[in-house]
This record gives sequence, C-alpha cells and structure tokens, in this order.
Amino acid sequence: MVQQASPPLVTAEPGKADSRLVAALLLGAVLPLLDSTIVNVALDRLATAFDVSVTTIGWVVTGYAMAAAVAIPGTGWAVRRCGGRQVWMAALAVFLAGSALCALAWDAGSLIAFRVVQGFGAGMSMPILQTILVGTVGVAGARRAMATIGIPAVVAPVLGPLVGGLVVDHASWRWIFVVNIPVCLAALVLARTHLPRTPPQGGGTLDVTGLLLLAPALAGIVLGLSRAGNTAGADDATVVVPLAAGAALLGLFGWHAARHPDTAALDPRLLRRRAFVAAGALTLLAGLYFYGALVLLPLFYLQVVGYSPLATGAVLALQGVGAFAARSASGRLTSRLGTRTVVLAGLALAAAGTLPFGVTDGPADAGLLAAGLLVRGAGIGIVTVLTLAAAYHGLSRHEIGHASGASRILLQLGGALGVAGVTTLLAGQLGSPGAPTHVAFAHTFRLLIASILVGLLPALALPGRAAEDG
Repeated sequence: MVQQASPPLVTAEPGKADSRLVAALLLGAVLPLLDSTIVNVALDRLATAFDVSVTTIGWVVTGYAMAAAVAIPGTGWAVRRCGGRQVWMAALAVFLAGSALCALAWDAGSLIAFRVVQGFGAGMSMPILQTILVGTVGVAGARRAMATIGIPAVVAPVLGPLVGGLVVDHASWRWIFVVNIPVCLAALVLARTHLPRTPPQGGGTLDVTGLLLLAPALAGIVLGLSRAGNTAGADDATVVVPLAAGAALLGLFGWHAARHPDTAALDPRLLRRRAFVAAGALTLLAGLYFYGALVLLPLFYLQVVGYSPLATGAVLALQGVGAFAARSASGRLTSRLGTRTVVLAGLALAAAGTLPFGVTDGPADAGLLAAGLLVRGAGIGIVTVLTLAAAYHGLSRHEIGHASGASRILLQLGGALGVAGVTTLLAGQLGSPGAPTHVAFAHTFRLLIASILVGLLPALALPGRAAEDG
C-alpha cells in the first residue's frame, strides 16, 4: 500500500498538544461532516429545485462518498512527496473549490459533478488527521486519539441539521454550500499559521495500477446496486454490467495487491489480522446504517411527519446529543468490560433506537421517535469510535497507516452503498401503487435495522478485555 505519512504534525498526545495546532486540524476535519449533515437536510429541497427523483438526488451524497473513497489511497503518497502541511492545505483548497462550484450549479448533473470535487477534498483530509494522531500516540493510545478525531463527528450531527434547517427555511439552497466558504478560509489561515512545515520524505511508489482498478471497481458495484431497485429485475443489463465489471476489476485488484503487497493501494496482509477484519466489516456496515440514515431521517420527518426543515434539523440534532453522551462514557465502560462487550451493547442500542421508525401501522408518537434518536445516536457513537480504534489492535507502527487508509475507504464505501440502497429501496416502495408513504419509509428503515443486526457477527470477533489487558 502507499504508506501514510510518517512525519507527525503533532508532537504530543492530543490532550497535551498545542491547542492552536489541534484547533487548526479539527476545524478542517469538521468541514466534510458538517457539510454532509447540512446537505442531507436539504435533499428534499434540492430534488424539488431540480425536478428530479429522490434516487437521482441521492447521487449528490453517493458521488461525494465514492470520490472520498477513491481519494484516500493516494493521500499517503502525496504526504510523503509533498509534506503533511502542504497536502492538508491542498485538501482544504479542493474542498473550498468544490463548495463554490456547488453553489453555482445549474442542474442536478452539474451539482453531482461538483460534489465529486468536494468529495476528493474530504477524502484527502481525514486520513491525514487520523494517521497523524494515531501515529503520534502509538497503538496503545489509539482510543484517545480516536476520541480527538471523533470531536467533529459529535459536533457536526448537532450543528449541521440546525444550520441546514435554517438555510432551507430562510434562504436559497445555494447557501448550504456558501456557508462552507468562510469556515474553509479560516481553516486554511489556521493551517498556514499553526501547522509546522514538514519536509517531504520522497514520494515512494504510487500504485497507479491499483488505483485504476480500484476506483472503477467501487463505482461499478455501487452503480449496479443503486440501479437494482429501479429496474424490472436483477438480470437487467444496467444492473448486471456494472456489477460484473466492478466485481471483475475488484478481483484483478486483489490479484495485483497480492503480488505487490508493499506498494498496493490496499495492503492485503491486513486480512491476516482478526481484529482488523472484524473492525473493517463493522466499519463497512456502520457506513451503511449511519450515512443511509443521514439521508432517510430528514426525508421521513419532512414527508411523513410533516415537520419544517428547521424543526427537522432540531429533532435530528438529538442523535448528536446521544452520541456525545455515549462517547463520554464509552472509555470508562471499555476499560472495565472490553471493546467487544461495549460494541455489542452499542449495536443493540442503535437497533432499538431505529425500531420506532420501522413500524408499518403509522408513525410512532413524536416523543417515542425523539427518544429513539437519542438512543440510536448513543449506540452509533459508541460503535464508530470503538470500532475505528479496534482496527489498530495488535498492529505494528508500520501498519497503522495501512489500517487508517483501509478503514476510511470502508467507511466511505459503506456510506455510498447505504445512501444508494436506501434511496433506491425508498423510491421503489413509493412507486408501488397504493403504498402509503409511511409504509414505504418503514420498510426502508428495516434495511438499516438489518444492517445493524448483521454487525453483531463481526463484533463477536473484536478483542475482549483479556486480549486488551494482555
């Protein structure tokens, strides 16, 4: 695999590092997550503005996630060749350009294309931050590093829906992208001022062959799955051709990576690590039920419950509140019970919190739904932080960068599959003659519940307390 950056930008543990340096990193890291949560509240407005279906406008999110996944493998090579500070600022600049272009979009196709530009910037940013922090504190301090990285993931679900609701209620949809511009400019100024310049260490070998195989493979698989719900059957050419092409290219990539494990875009030797395989499977599923719900929940409150965009944003912020509360307690619980037990409990909470949205005899009352969001947010907050940290269990320092890149790719791929899956299934359900809207949403929420429950199996392979103490 192309190695992630070895020269750290942070020279102490996250809790002791220079606060201005950490602020510079986290302000840039919060941008992609904040943007995603703002955009998800506005999807219904965007579909109306461009007169397109939910499935089509879903590619605003799917294309973004796919671009982020494709950008990740080459980030380590770029950091080694150009230096961490320079690549970090380049990622912010790409995201800034994508945001400005999105605000100028004239139709759904142009918006999707410009969201891809944004996605490349977002995909470059997180691996740099993640590898820097985890690489600085070592494997033993991975949980603390992940807690620092998780700050944007707590802030964004609270602020993003509220900002998105305010913008959609009181301004043009274009402002959901304009609001990124001043934040991105501030992040660039902080980065230029407070991040130390890291000298290039030589680019190494960029796995061009691997990237040319992996990128279209992922795109073909997601495209084929997203088309499956909009065709007469699974044997339709628009489903079979991209799925078959994606699977074939993925197989070729696996063969290529096995022959060149030291330079491959993804190191196949990580598959020998039981904890990484389990955490990787959970990360893929987490992308599905986390990002899928980020699209589905706003549409549910807007179209079924009848809330305004602002009220929708306010109630969705409850997930962020639940996640914040759970993350604060998860460290203490993990120390006593072990990662495996706490993650299993988190998955149970996430499934229980989603359950009220899956009833078919009419939406549950507002209080029960709000409680469900709190519980769901708590469960997902526990699972995401502990799963990402568990991916580093038993790895050498050299393998940390490999695991960082692979984890982010799996999360983005899961997100792309989740968004494509829920929008396709929802569109198919809504297209059924005589199907009530609330029933269509309930059936789609059950897909998310199923993906959470499937996660119980790989969670059993996570390290328990005995393994972590050893």
